[in-house]
Amino acid sequence: MAVELYYREEGSGAPLLVLHGLFGSSSNWARLARGLAAEFRVICADLRNHGRSPHAAGMSYPQMAADVVALLDRLRLDRVALLGHSMGGKVAMQVALNQPERVSRLLVADIAPRAYRGNQAIVLEALEALHLDSLASRREADERLAAQVPETGVRAFLLTNLTQEQGRFGWRINLPEIIDGIEAIEAFPVSAGAGYPGPVQFLAGALSDYVRDDDLPGIRALFPRAEVAWLEQAGHWLHAEQPAAFLAAARRFLAAG
Repeated sequence: MAVELYYREEGSGAPLLVLHGLFGSSSNWARLARGLAAEFRVICADLRNHGRSPHAAGMSYPQMAADVVALLDRLRLDRVALLGHSMGGKVAMQVALNQPERVSRLLVADIAPRAYRGNQAIVLEALEALHLDSLASRREADERLAAQVPETGVRAFLLTNLTQEQGRFGWRINLPEIIDGIEAIEAFPVSAGAGYPGPVQFLAGALSDYVRDDDLPGIRALFPRAEVAWLEQAGHWLHAEQPAAFLAAARRFLAAG
């Protein structure tokens, strides 16, 4: 059963739905939303088990795509442009492949339609090992994570999900469900016979290995009109690392519709 996703929006014009990646939320895209709000009605959603959306069993792409379609129905949007990063990019692809008539164009940020095995294992182990009951401060959480997650920016991003109420720490994300569903998150279940005929832009980080040259045949098998470009000096979090360049590229593609 679809869950009722939380969303935030700003701007006016043609609707654009933005979907975040694993461990993210709609708030991560506030800067991009402001940058596009003069031209588009930008709707940033929290996917299930993330942000302010409900916690629910299951993290498969058909389930998450159904949540997104239910949001479109709730907003009475027959057709939208979709922008998705990483896991959110896979959700966006799934929506476009399942219901191509609902998607005017598709922008996929640093992910390909394939399985990524083991990419998040260390992060999940580190988050699970924090033992929040014994945590005294956010600084202590950061120090504990550092042994397995050495990148300062990645730790800061992960710890946006750490909440504190009445002196007790907790997770905003549904960490147990994400751990149980990681195989589904890493997978991509679409059959080879499916396809989305609309315009698609795959925008990858030049310093990331999430989209490779050998992904191009698989991309074009499902998205025959796909264009693929790499953003210089950007890794997997390309929208945060190169925000101006990402915004310019997104605006060029989305405005062409």
